Amino acid sequence: MATASYGYYRGTIFLAMFVGYTLYYFNRKTFSFVMPSLMQEIELDKDDLGMISSSQSLSYAISKFISGVLSDQISARWLFSIGLCMVGGINVVFSWSSTVTAFSALWFLNGLGQGLGWPPCSRVLRKWFEPSQFGTYWAVLSCSMNLAGSLGPITATVLAQSYSWRMILSVSGMICVAFSFLCLLIIKNEPKEVGLPNIKAETMKSKGASFSDQSTLSEFLLSPYLWLLSVSYLIVFGVKTACTDWGQLFLIQDKGQSALIGSSYISALEIGGLLGNLAAGYFSDKAVAKQGTKVYGNPRHFILICMMAGTFVSMYLFRVTITPDSSTVWILSLGAAFGFFSYGPIALFGIIAIESAPTNYCGTSHAIVALMANIGGFLSGLPFNTIAKHHGWQMAFWVAEIICGAATIGLFLLRNIRTQMGHVSKKAE
Repeated sequence: MATASYGYYRGTIFLAMFVGYTLYYFNRKTFSFVMPSLMQEIELDKDDLGMISSSQSLSYAISKFISGVLSDQISARWLFSIGLCMVGGINVVFSWSSTVTAFSALWFLNGLGQGLGWPPCSRVLRKWFEPSQFGTYWAVLSCSMNLAGSLGPITATVLAQSYSWRMILSVSGMICVAFSFLCLLIIKNEPKEVGLPNIKAETMKSKGASFSDQSTLSEFLLSPYLWLLSVSYLIVFGVKTACTDWGQLFLIQDKGQSALIGSSYISALEIGGLLGNLAAGYFSDKAVAKQGTKVYGNPRHFILICMMAGTFVSMYLFRVTITPDSSTVWILSLGAAFGFFSYGPIALFGIIAIESAPTNYCGTSHAIVALMANIGGFLSGLPFNTIAKHHGWQMAFWVAEIICGAATIGLFLLRNIRTQMGHVSKKAE
């Protein structure tokens, strides 16, 4: 009976979060989706578009960090639902506006609301799913972004033929607001809220381990593993962002490829990334199911190190084998391979950061490593571009390649480090 109850609640809660986060992401990108029809009505230049977009990116990074910390202190279902309602309401107000100043201010607020979405999802997943299931469900939930990102532009383009951009934003915003109330009713923070035993406690008890669910902030922050994950995530996310942002220009300017091949490379990269995300979650869950949770070494490390090594190899081949005469199939294959191997570790860093942290700091753990990833994303912009400006794309990608290889070797050498952050009882050690 208990198993049936778990199945019912897991199914309904996961579905609510999947649909909810799809709406989050769609309403994060609505400005981009309706931009062509909006610009027919309101004159916007490139600086205006950059200001509107950057205002959201800045607030999103800040909000996601704060939300990660808050998710350890307040109800995850309230945080998720409030953010979704806020995002929807802002989209409705955006549809009433007509000035660059109003657009920028509202999109800044949209970014603040967007940051409240993922950290509560990750906390609820950890509470409701066993370690051997966590990675797979994390990966599937992440696909909600791919779903919204792929169907969103098509949906908006089709609707724009019959309705104004204001109507599209208004309706999508109202759907968000309505669904936020449904999420508030359906999502439950943890099994004990509905009279079921909490997963973490049951799993650890069954394995005879004695991990502490509570640690002090200093014990958590002084964990070397937290900072190993953070630095590794910074490097991998920075390398991935550099390749997605500048790989197209590298192909066109240095490798003599067409703009069509350049854009096709990015599309292949994203498709490979979707598959890599799912594979990383599924196969690392298999490793956890087989080996169990440990104080020293993480069962997911083997998959993580293999995928980081794959990232290095695919970058090397991308840099040295492509010429103006290279076949399209080979270029797209390298793009898909890089996406597969780089998106996998990005998923795993988030999963490992949450499951290795004490339960009272799992949201904070994810917030810290995600903030480091954002720093990596920033470094892949101006600093990376500066190297390319003075020494060429070839040198810039070589530097990224070497840094990625060094991070892979470092993680391999430290693979048996103590991975349980915070306090661990003598019995567990």
